[in-house]
Amino acid sequence: MEEFTQILLLFASTILINNFILVRFLGICPFLGVSRQISTAFSMGLATTFVMTLTGMAAWLINTYILEKFNLPFLQYVIFILVIASLVQFVEMFIKKTSPALYKALGIFLPLITTNCAILGLALLIPQNGYGFIKSVVFGFSAGAGFTLAIVLMAGLREAIEFSDIPEVLKGVPISLIIAGIMALAFMGFSGMIPG
Repeated sequence: MEEFTQILLLFASTILINNFILVRFLGICPFLGVSRQISTAFSMGLATTFVMTLTGMAAWLINTYILEKFNLPFLQYVIFILVIASLVQFVEMFIKKTSPALYKALGIFLPLITTNCAILGLALLIPQNGYGFIKSVVFGFSAGAGFTLAIVLMAGLREAIEFSDIPEVLKGVPISLIIAGIMALAFMGFSGMIPG
């Protein structure tokens, strides 16, 4: 039962308290680039969640059975980048085949998941935090869920203010950065809720 509680706390804390975008500031590029419409943001969030979940699994397996076993921790960056690139190619081919409209809407941001520092950060945090296999999978999924939550909230706010009376100097990127900063402050308010 204690293990289950720890997994639930890891899930909640990764989404809210240690949100990859709004607290760790990883994955800002797709956060600002794909958050103009809720539907596109949600689809990007789902694709990223899928890649992060698989990355969590793969990172633990590779680190445990290859890198640690053969004393090759210095290859973490290279190996994890190769794994992430392969997973993103798989997701890109799947989306292109099943939903060409979504593939076109995501545009350049879909292949850019490969260089999304949030995913590499996830892969590097798993061995650093000493997570087991189940916790690695939960960490990957909840990091993706937190990413999705943040990007969809941002898209909703950007859609809401699109036709608002905003001073000309603040339209576009400036108001997006102000909103992102306020969202980050709100999410940082969750810190300390779960003892870590």
